[in-house]
Amino acid sequence: MLFMAFLSKKSMHKAPILGFSVFLIPFLAFSYDGPLYDFTAYTECKSVPEKPLYNGGIFKDQAPLTQHRISTSSDGSYTPALILQNLAQNTMYCFSIWVKIQGADSTLVTASLMTNNNSTNDCVGTVLAKSGCWSFLKGGFILDSPSSVSILYFQGTADKSIDVAIASASVQPFTEQQWRTNQQYIINTERKRPVTIHVSDSHGDRLQGASITIEQISKDFPFGSAIARTILGNLPYQNWFVERFNAAVFENELKWYATEPEQGKVNYTIPDQMLEFVLANQIVARGHNIFWEDPKYNPAWVRDLTGPALKSAVSSRIQSLMSKYKEEFIHWDVSNEMLHFDFYEERLGPDATLHFYKTAHEADPLASLFLNEFNVVETCTDVNTTVDTYIDKIRELERGGSSMNGIGLESHFSKPNLPLVRAILDKLATLKLPIWLTEVDISNKFDKETQATYLEQVLREGFSHPAVDGIMLWTAIHPNGGCYQMCLTDYNLQNLPAGDTVDKLLREWETGQGKGRTDDHGSYSFFGFLGEYKIMVQYGNRTTNSTLSLSQSDETKHFNIQL
Repeated sequence: MLFMAFLSKKSMHKAPILGFSVFLIPFLAFSYDGPLYDFTAYTECKSVPEKPLYNGGIFKDQAPLTQHRISTSSDGSYTPALILQNLAQNTMYCFSIWVKIQGADSTLVTASLMTNNNSTNDCVGTVLAKSGCWSFLKGGFILDSPSSVSILYFQGTADKSIDVAIASASVQPFTEQQWRTNQQYIINTERKRPVTIHVSDSHGDRLQGASITIEQISKDFPFGSAIARTILGNLPYQNWFVERFNAAVFENELKWYATEPEQGKVNYTIPDQMLEFVLANQIVARGHNIFWEDPKYNPAWVRDLTGPALKSAVSSRIQSLMSKYKEEFIHWDVSNEMLHFDFYEERLGPDATLHFYKTAHEADPLASLFLNEFNVVETCTDVNTTVDTYIDKIRELERGGSSMNGIGLESHFSKPNLPLVRAILDKLATLKLPIWLTEVDISNKFDKETQATYLEQVLREGFSHPAVDGIMLWTAIHPNGGCYQMCLTDYNLQNLPAGDTVDKLLREWETGQGKGRTDDHGSYSFFGFLGEYKIMVQYGNRTTNSTLSLSQSDETKHFNIQL
């Protein structure tokens, strides 16, 4: 799909509103006159706020914008608010605003939404605001029922002495169809590329009517799942996995408590066998994890160590693991969930984690090192892992000399708030690091059909965001059956609703096999997902086979074949 009207591929990401656009699909064109999503985000604090996105959206005809102050507590304090009229059900509302505080050096400012049916969304966006300059808050929400009057308000901490000012507010609605159209545009520009094959004879004369067969044999975008030791020796499970996924992560088998349950008795037999399986099937693997900051997921003997003894054990662990598997894993989650827990820093000092990252990089310089966390993108109610807290930790590690290569978002979702998910991804994208959704699943508090519905929403959101580089499901089958929160199949590998969803999207996100003939210019064009292709050309009694690698680019890929 080529975007043919007023915007180039790159300019689309920062486009406000487009009145009329034309999309060109091979042999089909259609129009779209809705809003284009604006991926703009800022993490620096500015002396002057930027202009509102979408020219203010629903506020664009209100000049100047009317702001209100409301009391949300019994202590008499007031907070700035925006009054929103006639909000619709099942509409994606994307909002942004600039915030400045007085009364503290910095504080977390939370956006909340109150509707006229007494429903309150406690958090629809956050920003770590600083004193004396303007900070950018980006968020979003969806309503389960319409609301004639709603209040979007912005609160600092419980300290009523902190004054919050707002500017450049914007609220832009998207219908479900408009949201899907915007997603599809990004998929077509970021995950696919146009190709023209030129067929000629040995004299360079173009050949009209040559038969062409194309087949995608591998995908560029890593889409995979966790696996457990249950896959070993289980040929049906192995075949099922290989037919679907090109990436894997070991659910527990590389964790310290699994490889060294007793001090000094290191055993890599199981992860060795799992690695042999993935490598034999040309599947890339993430390394999860070197350390886990949650005390309860450390070996019991490690929890009893302190001082030099713990330092020695930590050094042995990282050297043993990284030398054993050097250049085998594309990523390492170095210090898992360090924004929620601090087992090692509490015992070894504030620079312990920084030392882990430096040592891991020295041991395996080609592996990308990730900061893996939960509740960064799933919600904004967790004060430990707001988007700005995560960004600040990345920058702190980088300032300390750590080699940070990737953003790991666990993505254990309940009901996803898609506009908020996208807003958080936009802000994280300002770091210009690869973003992976590393442990995607949906809470088992929902029935299996609802899990499948929410899973599709999350997967589409991830695949259609230009900053997301890979998606991993957390759906390893356990020895006694079942999975962590969500399974794709039953123990007999029969699809559950979530499995049907994954299979549907895998089919949708591949080019498959196509056939055609060259035109009167000796050319044949198609629009393919990024990856590797086999191409067979037949003309008369002559046949040739070629391979084509389709990587990301703004330009059409031209491929010449001579018979």
